[in-house]
Amino acid sequence: MRASVRRAAASLPAPCGVIDLEAFDRNILAMAQRAGGVPIRVASKSLRTRAALERVLEHPGFRGILAFTLPEAIMLARDGHEDVVLGYPTTNRDALRELRSDAQLRERITLMIDAVEHLDFFDAVAPGPGVLRVAMEGDVSWWPAKPLLRGHLHYGVFRSSIREAAQAAAFARTVNARKGVRLVGMMAYESQVAGLPDAAHTPRGVAIRVIRQQSLADVPRRRGEMVEAVRDVAGELEFVNGGGTGSLESTSADPSVTEIAAGSGFFSPASFDRFRGFQHEAAAFFGLDVVRKPTAEIVTLHGGGWSASGKPGADRLPVIDWPRGLHYLHEEGAGEVQTPITGHAARGLEIGDRVWLRHVKAGELAERITDFAVVKGGIIEQFWKTYRGEGFAYL
Repeated sequence: MRASVRRAAASLPAPCGVIDLEAFDRNILAMAQRAGGVPIRVASKSLRTRAALERVLEHPGFRGILAFTLPEAIMLARDGHEDVVLGYPTTNRDALRELRSDAQLRERITLMIDAVEHLDFFDAVAPGPGVLRVAMEGDVSWWPAKPLLRGHLHYGVFRSSIREAAQAAAFARTVNARKGVRLVGMMAYESQVAGLPDAAHTPRGVAIRVIRQQSLADVPRRRGEMVEAVRDVAGELEFVNGGGTGSLESTSADPSVTEIAAGSGFFSPASFDRFRGFQHEAAAFFGLDVVRKPTAEIVTLHGGGWSASGKPGADRLPVIDWPRGLHYLHEEGAGEVQTPITGHAARGLEIGDRVWLRHVKAGELAERITDFAVVKGGIIEQFWKTYRGEGFAYL
């Protein structure tokens, strides 16, 4: 965290969230450059702050939004955004009824599906004459072994059951035969490339680099085959979406992809410090105050247990950014209402001093605060309300 940002935000009451706007803007430019001219669809879950979302979309390298819940997508569409793709299937009954009954929303929002049961659910809970735009998701996780062993050798995330071109074509035919839906796009996300940090000099780091290397050859082939099979059935698609912040270069090189979904790189949370191929600037921070000093080498912060989602472990804990030379106590870690920390820098801290941290994931920080203080040129230029600050609790 730059000293000018720390000074500007020093008087804010803790806990507080801060955005270094100059770093944020440089990340926008860097991500557009890495995508090589392929449009980036902004993953709203990684920002959860409307002003930040709007600022990114002002840049010509970015087009459209990848939302994470249907109520959020409806909010964004009513706010004037005309191209909102829901990145995950939805079972929100009220939101589906609202979508089905509103022609403008139906034109602006695309639902994600990967099973006939999704279509059945739409018909059961939100019947009506309006046609819903849908996109199908294919799975491009890496399965390096034969089918009988696949349950034990799988790298990526479990999202869609559509893994092969024949399955994609069959599902496209099913969608085409259904009334009330129109297939307009596809998504195939290579999480084992985009989301796995690969810089560690450990056996795990070596394994991740092997997985990434093998996947970089496997993903374009399988994704391309699925896209071609769907186009043979449904005709030209409006979009084919893939990738993430960690795979902008490789995904943009895939000729079957028309756009890339990305969002974490704008804030560049702590998990993105561990990628080899690129390095964005840390742009989002949160501050906690020292409220106790039980020993000369231990200080206690008020709050701090803002752990990231995912498999529990030390790599889910916030990273202490400033002062340098501080770390958690093994027995307590990052606590709900207090977090004791230690290290040589603790000797220089007193009650009322500020410690700055970074969340491991990008958008989850916005669920903990009501607004971000936005710092530029060493001053707080404005405050951006988060979804939470606007009273939204989408997920």
